[in-house]
Amino acid sequence: MDKYLKDLQPTALGILRIAFGLVIFSFGTAKIFHFHAGQFMPPEGSMPWIAGLIELVVGFFFLIGFKTRIAAFILSGEMAAAYFVAHFPKSFFPTENGGYAAAVFCFVFLYFVTSGAGKFSVDRMMGKD
Repeated sequence: MDKYLKDLQPTALGILRIAFGLVIFSFGTAKIFHFHAGQFMPPEGSMPWIAGLIELVVGFFFLIGFKTRIAAFILSGEMAAAYFVAHFPKSFFPTENGGYAAAVFCFVFLYFVTSGAGKFSVDRMMGKD
């Protein structure tokens, strides 16, 4: 059973990358293009708008698995900054400050820095992962 699951690890990693990539990319499209924006419509040039630009461009690279480790490093840093700038001043605890998504995203992206893209990635197709 362990060998079977270990063989599935690159596939599961690729699926996880795509899922998280779609979510972070959607935040970027909401902030920059106001596409299904909901509450995510920051003024152009503001810090949240710049974060949206990072989520749009670097999030797309992460989604397709291009330069995944670098993209994940940038996105992990962005999520850490988001947590400490927007959430931490309200409370230390993510359940009280609303920063649980930023915290989870930060550490998942950090994991991808060490793991690489997994399957279904441009990096893998180019033999760079």
